[in-house]
Formats: sequence, structure tokens, C-alpha cells
Amino acid sequence: MTERQMIQEILNTVDVIYAFEDVDEDAKEYTLLITQQDNDNRDIKKVNEEIKKYFQEADFNYKEEINPKNTDKKADLRVVIKR
Repeated sequence: MTERQMIQEILNTVDVIYAFEDVDEDAKEYTLLITQQDNDNRDIKKVNEEIKKYFQEADFNYKEEINPKNTDKKADLRVVIKR
């Protein structure tokens, strides 16, 4: 399984909408924009903790920004992960 596939598997497990904002496969660093689905009533902090747990279990460094301001697309989270 590639890193990109693992990332997609984790985000599909948590059931969120996501887009890759920036990908540096040489450095194995990925920036993701994550949005909750319309019918998702979970608190964004709880969603973040769930996502964070999965990525840390997969040995990724995880840095998040809740409700990012400086992005072209609307997102609830901006996450930078690196292996």
C-alpha cells in the first residue's frame, strides 16, 4: 500500500471529505484540506482527534489547523502529515 493509499484509507475510515492541497512525495509530506460531511454532527475537535490518532498509529507526524483562514477552498481542518 502506498502512502497516498494509506492516507485515503484513514480519511475514508473517519468519513470526511478531503483534498490534497500540497504533495511532496520526495519529502513524504502531504497537506490535506478536510471538511466534514453535511450530516456529520460530531464536533470538529473530536473529528480531528480521531484522524490524529489514526495517523500517529501509522507513524506519521501530524500538525493541524482548525478552521484555516488562508486557503482557496473552504475547509474545517488543514492537516500537514509527514512520514
